[in-house]
Amino acid sequence: MKITAINTHIVGEGRNFFFVTVETDAGITGVGEGGISWREDAMAGFVHALTPSLIGQNPMRTEHLWQLMLRCGFFPGGRIGAAAISAIDIALWDIKGKALGVPCYELLGGLVRDRVVCYPHVPDDNFAAMAEDSVRHVEAGWKFIRFNLPSEGDRLEPRRAVRQGVELVSTLRDAVGPEIELIIDVHTRLDPSDAVTLCRELEPLRPFFVEDPVRCENPAAIGRLRQHTAVPIAMGEQWATKWEFREALENDWFDFARIDLCNVGGFTETQKIIGWCETHYIPIALHNPLGPVSTAACLHVDLATSNFAVQECARIPGVVLADLFPVQVPFENGFMLPPDKPGLGIEFDESALSRYPRVEGDCPRLSRDDGSFTNW
Repeated sequence: MKITAINTHIVGEGRNFFFVTVETDAGITGVGEGGISWREDAMAGFVHALTPSLIGQNPMRTEHLWQLMLRCGFFPGGRIGAAAISAIDIALWDIKGKALGVPCYELLGGLVRDRVVCYPHVPDDNFAAMAEDSVRHVEAGWKFIRFNLPSEGDRLEPRRAVRQGVELVSTLRDAVGPEIELIIDVHTRLDPSDAVTLCRELEPLRPFFVEDPVRCENPAAIGRLRQHTAVPIAMGEQWATKWEFREALENDWFDFARIDLCNVGGFTETQKIIGWCETHYIPIALHNPLGPVSTAACLHVDLATSNFAVQECARIPGVVLADLFPVQVPFENGFMLPPDKPGLGIEFDESALSRYPRVEGDCPRLSRDDGSFTNW
């Protein structure tokens, strides 16, 4: 079996999604997804640059092709490159599963659980509305609730956001009770000193974890925070390849690994990082704000991973891009279930592409009261 074509697809529904299809001379096509949102054209450009090196290759050689994609240009791929590689790698594993007639989780070691607990996104709103939304999610079967550190429209003043964040967590804890797990996503919006204040004040409220409390560029900032709080810390969604995980992982600076299959390097790289995490007793909580391919890929990893905690599920399978992906993974009452179809277990209908034109625009932006830029 040989690779005959690689195509990129940028589609929109509320936001843009980036997909890659890999075709073979055996008539088997795999689909993958890249995760650097608002930079879809850059990912497509990297895929196109890699394509001549992949045409004619055996798609079953996933490790060899991963090394080839990362290193064939002499300069190793960075985050855009890793996202493009991720999309192709996921498609190759989809092909491998289809060729062998088994779901991808069988290729990753087989089932270690019968279902995967997930958490939804509670959208930003006034605190009373968010409490009501959280209660509705709990009544629907969800065991976790996730929400953002508050901002004020396009403004985020750190000290004020910390006070509001503590108030929000307290409000939601009162609304859902002690048995439901709470996750607050700081989204890299705070510097270490403000992150220390937030995390220490959250300790009595027992969040499941605080996500991305500081920026990712300097992992030592996580180590500084780790020294001052007992609140569990989750990091990793912005890191590309195992090398960017290395320092924080080896120093035990975080408690949950937020690996993004669509940014880090696909199935091939994710499996290596997960094994590394296991040696440090760090469970995974895979990052998944994306589309049906990312959701399916995460599910297969979760089903075959012992050191698993919870799965982000920003979009319930079947409610987004439903015509483009007429078959998506099973979901029920806050849990995803094992698919029984080979490969990823989803179907991609290219004839529906025209129904989902790309969305114009860029990443939302926040500023401080003095007008200076700060992370969204």
